[in-house]
Amino acid sequence: MTETTVEVLALLGFVISYYSLYVEKRFAQEKNYKPICDINDRISCSKAFTSKYGKFAGIPNPYLGFVFYLAVFLLAANGFAMAVFWLSAISLAGSLYLAYLQYFKVKTFCLVCTSLYVINILLAVYSYKTAFL
Repeated sequence: MTETTVEVLALLGFVISYYSLYVEKRFAQEKNYKPICDINDRISCSKAFTSKYGKFAGIPNPYLGFVFYLAVFLLAANGFAMAVFWLSAISLAGSLYLAYLQYFKVKTFCLVCTSLYVINILLAVYSYKTAFL
């Protein structure tokens, strides 16, 4: 059951990462574009995506999410529970850092980002259960 949960969470993260990428690209093409995740100035995904923290080593975070969730799905589907756990632990640390940046530096609440943080927490919990219990 926990293996399936990990796979479903990875697929969900993949889909949300795709949406993040869509919003980021659309916002870059149309400055007047307002995604549904932009509620106001304090609750804004586009503000988070376009901030200087929206990239790591020049690579947009949604691309990194794509690769991460695809890797987790493939590893989980093929029984590499320990690798999934370690990847999830690393992503959890990254999520905590990005959440700090989002809430305290960018001063916004990104619904999309926060949903990915929750997925990463759940991935860490379920991958731990799969690998160690």
